[in-house]
Amino acid sequence: MSSHPSSPTLPFAGTDLITERLVLRDWSLDDVSAVVRDERPGHWAADFPADGDRVIAGFAAGQPDVPGAHGHRLIIERESRLVVGSISLLWPPSEGAVEFGYGVVPSRRGRGYAPEAARALVTAALAVPGVTVVHADVELSNPASVRVLEKAGLHRWSDDGTIARFRAVGSGPTLP
Repeated sequence: MSSHPSSPTLPFAGTDLITERLVLRDWSLDDVSAVVRDERPGHWAADFPADGDRVIAGFAAGQPDVPGAHGHRLIIERESRLVVGSISLLWPPSEGAVEFGYGVVPSRRGRGYAPEAARALVTAALAVPGVTVVHADVELSNPASVRVLEKAGLHRWSDDGTIARFRAVGSGPTLP
């Protein structure tokens, strides 16, 4: 992840990505500050934030601009309007490829939210000019996360016995 002030911002920053059951919304400065200060706003699921969300908030707190400019999104359950996780592109792309990561809080796991959010973010990222590959790595010891990536439509392209690498490929040149 680049924290350099001149890093290009994500072209769809500031635009909600809406799925059947979720809204993927840029982190607000208030949300970042609340996580960093260990506060509990009422619009969060009781078990949000998880450890990964704290990492993202800590990173975003050090950015010179709006957190969503670099691909960090909250996962919001449309029905309850509660924040139930986060998903992030590790922006900017490198040679047309961009990595992403995600997490859904335990109270909302098993509902298909992670693959639904991943599909939306991957689709949006592949629509950005110059982005040809969106990828994620997962530990093979985490079969639930492997299933998330498979359900999201990514394809396993390699593994080393410990880590599996998944990707979705758009138009244009691809990685070997």
